[in-house]
Amino acid sequence: MLRSALLSLVTLVDALPQTTPVKGPGQNSLVRFGCSQVVIERLDPLVNPGVNPSPHLHQIVGGNAFNASIPSSDVSDLATCTTCSFSDDFSNYWTANLYFKSRNGTYKRVPQIPNRFLEGSQGGVTVYYLSPGKNTVTAFKPGFRMLVGDSMQREKKGSGLKSQSCFRCFTGPDFKGDDYSPCADPRLDTETFPSGPCLGGIRSNIHFPTCWDGERLDSPNHQDHVAYPIGGPSSFATTGECPSTHPIKIPQLMLEIVWDTTAFNDPADWPEDGSQPFVLSTGDSTGYGQHADYVFGWKDDALQRLMDGACFGNVCEGVETQDFSEANKCSVPNTVDEITEGWLEKLPGDGSGA
Repeated sequence: MLRSALLSLVTLVDALPQTTPVKGPGQNSLVRFGCSQVVIERLDPLVNPGVNPSPHLHQIVGGNAFNASIPSSDVSDLATCTTCSFSDDFSNYWTANLYFKSRNGTYKRVPQIPNRFLEGSQGGVTVYYLSPGKNTVTAFKPGFRMLVGDSMQREKKGSGLKSQSCFRCFTGPDFKGDDYSPCADPRLDTETFPSGPCLGGIRSNIHFPTCWDGERLDSPNHQDHVAYPIGGPSSFATTGECPSTHPIKIPQLMLEIVWDTTAFNDPADWPEDGSQPFVLSTGDSTGYGQHADYVFGWKDDALQRLMDGACFGNVCEGVETQDFSEANKCSVPNTVDEITEGWLEKLPGDGSGA
């Protein structure tokens, strides 16, 4: 069933204007797998290394090496377990959390639910890695890390970046309305939060840049060592020619989060002016500040083998996997003493976007 669903997704991708499509199956790789929650905490070892607590709350998945600081070394040597179904992936992926702000001004964290065909995961994130074929992309190196998005952004920039960061408003249960590839639906995908209730919940999609300068594993702002193709940001499952400043094509990485907003659809609980009630843990009520962080931690050459092996879905010959029953045992202890659940008078850290 997963295979047929992904094939349907690929068919939709093929119908869109593209440069070099990633079709899968065949010579291309379209890898999609789940990572359960490893911790929810106000830490950010990329933007605020060593700071405990950091300004705003994050939901983190992946390996248990996550901490206030993560050494710029081989993370797969530091972690002893991972919440991802590929057991060789000790990377960490994290985003801001989503909260509902009620009419009386209190906040409650919106839970995450397993994505389709990933039953058994606990909250967390769906991770995609895509490659147009063998020897076409270079896997990230130990110590590599990057950030996409701007937690302080509150308005549209230029023509917008909906193809890179969007919210899908599901129209009913069981992911109803999921008829286009990520960020491509002209009606249900928006760069800002949906303006009305979403009967099936809200899905976030965040794409990372696909070109690397080939030298730096990081940069001061965690963004300058990577870039978009010459023609601009690539839509889902496409890749373009890289600029001369960043000539190395890297896997297309995308994160997907399904927020269960269905408990918050009563208009009586929404603001009296009818405005939408959801905010990121940064205090952002627009959605423009959606962002994601990545610290690479795949073991040995496992990711390169995935990208070269015409792999499809959540399994690939020669790359180890684990059941969620095992992945869900992995965790990181909380180190910040604060309440993040239940009804809160204010956001953790006062919802700072910094």
